[in-house]
Amino acid sequence: MSDKRAQEVLKIEARAINGLIPRIGKDFKEAIEILSETKGFIIVTGMGKPGFIAQKISATLASLGISSIFLHPAEAIHGDLGRVANEDVIIALSNSGQTEEIIRLLTTIKKIGAKLITLTGNPKSDLAKNSDVVLNVSVKKEACPLGLAPTASTTAMLAMGDALAMVLADKKGLKEEDFALYHPGGALGKRLLLRVEDIMRKGADNPIVKEEILIKDVLLKITKAKAGSATVVNKKGKLSGIFTDGDLRRHLETDTDLRGKKIKNVMTKKPMAIKKGKLAYEALKILKQKKIDEIPVVDKNNKPVGLVDVQDLLKAGLF
Repeated sequence: MSDKRAQEVLKIEARAINGLIPRIGKDFKEAIEILSETKGFIIVTGMGKPGFIAQKISATLASLGISSIFLHPAEAIHGDLGRVANEDVIIALSNSGQTEEIIRLLTTIKKIGAKLITLTGNPKSDLAKNSDVVLNVSVKKEACPLGLAPTASTTAMLAMGDALAMVLADKKGLKEEDFALYHPGGALGKRLLLRVEDIMRKGADNPIVKEEILIKDVLLKITKAKAGSATVVNKKGKLSGIFTDGDLRRHLETDTDLRGKKIKNVMTKKPMAIKKGKLAYEALKILKQKKIDEIPVVDKNNKPVGLVDVQDLLKAGLF
């Protein structure tokens, strides 16, 4: 019984969204034009359950770099209408189109001069009649058995809000880099914003040694730096090799008397490197592809300036 009821609810809500598709036309295009041309905020408002949907729509717009705030209609009539300017656009959500708290805002909104776009299930309502654009989000029935709790109607509002936001983002030419800018703490933001120099080991934490140095001295430097490798440079200070824990273990299998040998004889020559300024995510791809744990960071002259270890990428949240 519960499975069938759950399926019925999802079918009702799916039909509510599908019912919106044929309604995308002149009114929707007009709404997009108004939203794309505004020089102010897109202010989204709604009361009760539509209010929560309004908050989500506003948050979606903001995440796309489109200036937006949520305005609670009950607070608005007690002074928060001061947030609204004539260059703003208001998106009002009301299934009945007669929500008292929103209706009471209409006169002031008109005086301020802000544009009003309404998402409503009643295109003949007072709210619709006083709007610049009306988007019909009416549904045939709610999923609630009593037909009272907003379910399919709020789903339709949410879907229409997403459609507005996504088309608006397309119109504004939103790119991955733009999205990442507003999500610096998210995985995408880190992938597109975090650079190797932001996380690389440098200075005392990144031992850099010359080719002629003895392995015993290299091991001391690695131990002191609490590192897993040492970067090797030639006489000109350019990258010539790397010596890692793995190199040490491999050579110990065939030669137990390594301490007195020079690092140039046992290092990994011409190692993979990454240029300073490159994305940390690019370093991660190289480590995965080559199945290595460290990669030196070099400047434009191929001189080492740091080292990225797989643990650094892990700490940065790039995995």
